[in-house]
Amino acid sequence: MSDDRERPSTLVELFETTAARHPDRNAVSDGEQTLTYRELSARSDVLAAHLATRGVGREDRVVVHRPRSSEVFVALLGILKAGATYVAVDVRYPDKRRDLMIQRSEAKAIVTEPGWGARLSHLGPEVIEWHSTADSPAPGDLPLPAPENGACVLFTSGSTGVPKAFVLEHRNLLAFARNRVMPQLLPTDRTSQIASVSFDAFHFETWCSFAYGAEIVVMPAMAELLASDVKRELEDRRISVMIAPTMAFNHLARESPETFAGLRVLQVGGGTMLASACRDVLASGFRGSLWNLYGPSETTTGCSVAHIESVGPEDTSVPIGPVLDGFSMYVLDADRKPVPVGEVGELYVGGVGVCRGYIGQPELTEQRFVRDPFAEDGSRMYATGDLGRQRPDGVFEYVGRADDQVKIRGYRVEPGEVERALAQHPLAREAIVLATGEELDLRLVAFVAADSALTDGELLAYAERELPEYMVPSRVLLLPRIPDNENGKRDVAALRALLAEDSRQLSPSDLPSGETETYLAGLWREFLGDEPVGATHDFYAVGGNSLLAFRIRQRVAKELGVSIPFNAILNHPVLRDLAALIDAQRDTADRQVS
Repeated sequence: MSDDRERPSTLVELFETTAARHPDRNAVSDGEQTLTYRELSARSDVLAAHLATRGVGREDRVVVHRPRSSEVFVALLGILKAGATYVAVDVRYPDKRRDLMIQRSEAKAIVTEPGWGARLSHLGPEVIEWHSTADSPAPGDLPLPAPENGACVLFTSGSTGVPKAFVLEHRNLLAFARNRVMPQLLPTDRTSQIASVSFDAFHFETWCSFAYGAEIVVMPAMAELLASDVKRELEDRRISVMIAPTMAFNHLARESPETFAGLRVLQVGGGTMLASACRDVLASGFRGSLWNLYGPSETTTGCSVAHIESVGPEDTSVPIGPVLDGFSMYVLDADRKPVPVGEVGELYVGGVGVCRGYIGQPELTEQRFVRDPFAEDGSRMYATGDLGRQRPDGVFEYVGRADDQVKIRGYRVEPGEVERALAQHPLAREAIVLATGEELDLRLVAFVAADSALTDGELLAYAERELPEYMVPSRVLLLPRIPDNENGKRDVAALRALLAEDSRQLSPSDLPSGETETYLAGLWREFLGDEPVGATHDFYAVGGNSLLAFRIRQRVAKELGVSIPFNAILNHPVLRDLAALIDAQRDTADRQVS
C-alpha cells in the first residue's frame, strides 16, 4: 500500500478499509462457498453482534474451534469486531491437548460449528454453536478494539510440560501485515491457505491478503498431496501467492522443483531453508519472487525476511534477511552486549512485533522478554534462544539453537514437554527425548524407564492421545532405567549408543518377499536409516511420520507409477499390507489397460 493512504490502526480497520475499496472482490473461498469482502464483512458483523449479546467485549478471549474453511474467517473477524481476542486452537489436536490449551487461554467463550456443544461444554467457557447463516440481532454499536488490545492468542511448546500461551496485539499484527520489506501483494492475487489457524503462517495468509484485497483460497493440507498433486492444485486454483512450510519446500524442491513454477510470490518460513533447495527451484523455471521469512511466533510470525534472487554453487546457507520496518534484531553475548560483526551470538528481537508475554507465566515472561537497552522508549526485546550472526552488509544469518528446542516439521518442540507427557503414563517412571536424524528429517526418539508390562506400542498410543501428531516420538525404547554418566547426569551418549545398537534382527519369516515388498523395504531404509526392515514392521513404529509418508507416496508414484491415497500408509502401516495394496492397484490398472 502506498504511504499516502489512510493507515488503519487495528485489524478490523484494515479489513473494513479493504472491504470498502473492493467490496465485490472475492475475500475467501473453500471449494464449497465463496465470500466477497462485502459478504464476509456482513456475516462477521452478525457474529460480532451476537457475541456482544453474550457479554463478550474488549480483552475477552474467544476460542475459534472450527476446521479450516471460510467459516474460520467469519469467526475470527466477528470476534475481533466484538472487541475480543481470538484463541487459535487446531481441531485436529487430541482432546486432552485441546482442553489444556483452552484452559490456559482463560477464554470466556468458544465459537464452534453446530454439533460440538456437548463435547466442549465441560471446559467452562460458554459454547456458541455458529454458522454464519444463523439468525442474530442486527449489528449495533460494538466496542471496537484499540491498537493495544489483544487480537490473537497463540501457543508454543513449553519445557515444563505445559504449552505456553501468549497474546499478539492488533498493532503487532498490523505492523507485520503492512510491512514494506515484505513481499507486496496485489488485489488480483490468490493466496493459498494451507496453515492451521494455530500456526503463525496463518497470519501471513490472512492479514497480508486482507491488507491488499487478495483472495484467500483454502486448500488441502500439503501432507495429503503428492508433489504432482500440489502442482496441479496450485495451477487449478490459480494460486499466485503461497507461504510454504520450510520442510515441505525443501522436500518438494528436491523431488519436484517445478511445483512452484506458476507462483508470483513464494514465501518460505518455519525452519532452515536449504541452499540446495533454493538453487533447484530457481533453476527450474521459477519466475516469481522467492523469500525466506524468519521470526519466532512471539515476535509476530516474522521479524526479518530475505529476498532470495540467487544462490551460488558454493553457498551452504541462505540468509534470513534484513529486519522488517519497525522491528530490530541484535546479536548479543551472554551479557547481552553486541558481538562483533560476523561472530555468532544469541538473536534478540525488539520493536513493534514483540508480544505482551506469556499468559499466567510471569517468571518466564520476565526471563524471555527483557528491557531493550538499545531502544530509547524503554520497550522490551525478546530472547529467541536462536544463534545467528550479522554479515558486514547488515544481513542476518541463522546458525542454530542455544538450547534443546527443536523444529519438527516447522513446529517448535521442547523435548521436556514430550518427556513429561510420557512420564505421566502409569507404568512409566522417567523419559528422555532426543532429536535424531538430519535437519531435513529430524525425528524424536524417546527412552523411557518403565515397568516390564509396558510395551512401546502402548506407550506410543498413549502419546498419540496426549500430544499433537508432530510431538509424538517416532520411536520408543523401553529401559529398566535411564543411564547416568560419571557426573551423575543423564548419559545422552550412552542413549544414542543404545539407539544405534537397537537394530532389529529379522527372522526368516519376516524377510521381505516379492518385488514390491523388497522395494518398500529398501525405500523405508533409505528414509528411516540403515536398520533392517521386515515385512511385518509397522511404518510408524519404526520411525515413520506423516512427512515421511508424504515422501514415500511421491516415490511410489514416480518409480512404480502407482498413486496410492494420502491415507494409505496410515490405514496400511505394515509393510506387507502396504505392498499388497500397491500390487492390487497395479493389477487393477493393468486390467483396465488390457
